[in-house]
Amino acid sequence: MNAAVPAGHPISVPHLLARNVANLGSRVAYREKEFGIWQCWTWAEAEQEIKALAMGLLDLDAQAGDHIAIVGRNRPYLYWSMVAAQMIGCIPVPMYQDAAAEEVAYALEHSGAKIAIVGDQEQVDKIADVRERVPQLRHTIYVDGQGLRKYDHTDMSSFADVQKRGRENGNAADVSARMDALTYDGTCVMLYTSGTTGRPKGVVLSNRNVIETAKSSCEFDGLTAQEEILAYLPMAWVGDFIFSIGQAYWAGFCVNCPESPATMNADLREVGPTYFFAPPAVFENHLTNVMIRMEDASRLKRKMFDWAMGHAKKVGPAILDGGRVGPIDRLKYFMGNLMVFGPLKNRLGMSRVRIGYTAGEAIGPELFDFYRSLGINLKQLYGQTEATVFITQQPDGEVRSDTVGVPSPGVELKIDDDGEVHYRSPGVFVEYYQNPDSTSSTKDAEGWVATGDAGFIDKASGHLRIIDRIKDVAKMSTGALFAPKYVENKLKFYPNILEAVVFGAGRDKCCAFINIDLTAVGNWAERNNIAYSSYQEISQHPRVLEIIQGHVDAVNESIAEDEMLAGCQIHRFLVLHKELDADDGEMTRTRKVRRAIVGEKFDDLVEALYDGSSSVFTETEVTYEDGRKGKIAATLSLRDAKVVQVSSEKLAAE
Repeated sequence: MNAAVPAGHPISVPHLLARNVANLGSRVAYREKEFGIWQCWTWAEAEQEIKALAMGLLDLDAQAGDHIAIVGRNRPYLYWSMVAAQMIGCIPVPMYQDAAAEEVAYALEHSGAKIAIVGDQEQVDKIADVRERVPQLRHTIYVDGQGLRKYDHTDMSSFADVQKRGRENGNAADVSARMDALTYDGTCVMLYTSGTTGRPKGVVLSNRNVIETAKSSCEFDGLTAQEEILAYLPMAWVGDFIFSIGQAYWAGFCVNCPESPATMNADLREVGPTYFFAPPAVFENHLTNVMIRMEDASRLKRKMFDWAMGHAKKVGPAILDGGRVGPIDRLKYFMGNLMVFGPLKNRLGMSRVRIGYTAGEAIGPELFDFYRSLGINLKQLYGQTEATVFITQQPDGEVRSDTVGVPSPGVELKIDDDGEVHYRSPGVFVEYYQNPDSTSSTKDAEGWVATGDAGFIDKASGHLRIIDRIKDVAKMSTGALFAPKYVENKLKFYPNILEAVVFGAGRDKCCAFINIDLTAVGNWAERNNIAYSSYQEISQHPRVLEIIQGHVDAVNESIAEDEMLAGCQIHRFLVLHKELDADDGEMTRTRKVRRAIVGEKFDDLVEALYDGSSSVFTETEVTYEDGRKGKIAATLSLRDAKVVQVSSEKLAAE
């Protein structure tokens, strides 16, 4: 049973806003870079903008309980839209800005959204394309009106016009009355899951879920109003919601929005966040760019980098955790920081990072240790949309690459007989919207939630270790444990490898699909005077295949050292002729591989890997950015990898 709310405790995000205006009114709450200049809004100014929009929404006949869709890139206006919706008892439903029209139609139809607040013409056009499928959608509000002057504005208004109508026609007393009607267990937001195994589900989170989770996680890491964050992750993702709304409003820190996705890295350097979150793919991309730049550097700089990073790998994490390191090693590390680490962290925009987190996917230990060795306090957390993010976190001084930490404050953990992780916490979601069957199969009557992940609690440290998705963890025909994500993360540490998909469940050996990173491989091709006309051509170049083979062989050597997973070495592999893409259904919008769909879509390639073929011809349907369909054909080279022999006892280890 939910605990009573203490007197004076904020019961919703709008109430947190009112508290921040009273206590931090003149502090900057939002920044956005526009036309190269940072625009700022204090908490008091943000409240005025939000209330004007809330009154404008009331003027558009928004009713308590209505769903309001929010679609676009990270902008203060869209964050204000979520809070304005909450202020009048409506439920914000953020959606992925890069979603195809069909995905937008599904979310609008499923949620029954009455109003949509969007960023620009692109989102207006998507809604217009599916308008007949969503007759309940009454009005669209856009922030950027460029290109929309000649559109029919009968059921469409600009963000500024709605605010103007609110200021002129609205009644602040109506907004106050709506706020007074909010409850701690009322709905705060509805967020859609990534849809790894099927249609996305609408996860209903209450005010209690969001505020209790924000409160405990801020206390865990000592987050204060002094923090700075960069809001660049998809607004539809629960991670962005809890960091840019939940924690930002609880602690009162500033949310910085980049000018565009293209300028994100430059804006990151200018902001210099103290609190930073990114999924592993972002850290992989940063590392790839670093390695590309080092390949172009002089021989002296490369030697200096290799020396500094070699020493950092040895002592950096210990220094970061306050461990015992000798004076000579500390001096060497200081010199490395002066010449290499400091400039590199500045280049990455991480010079001021006090707390950094990664989650969303498992991160490779080599990648994780690279950032820790630089002196960046990068930690792992384990979470889900259904948990309002936080299930486990790593305390300072207890950071390990192979675990995801201890239970977050207020979270209980248990592992069932099948090895599946279950949790219970104040952040446990209310329900899946209009899906009672899925709700009951995921959350039991006592509030325990099945994560779908296999894991165990390390006896020595008390930390949780996640092996893989329970549906992906299996046995090979040899009896060896099969955990594909472990192998895939080791492969993705290499800058030349963007994505990997490993197969092997029920078979006698593992095989892999690999996507090259076109940026890294293209840079290598340019330096070596290798001409190519397409991703498809460079992916099958013999020298590229040799490089990838070297990476696969090195990963096999590393895997052979792990007693539990030594049987997961890759015997054969191929480099795919196309990048896995969310538009083609092969990945989710958060870049999680839909393994079953990939295996089914490329079943001819999987069978060719296992039947010993040296090459295979394939034809694949692709979706272009404008929604058109097409086909690409290619003949792929299949290669054998070097496998390290291990004992049969080790292969059969549980």
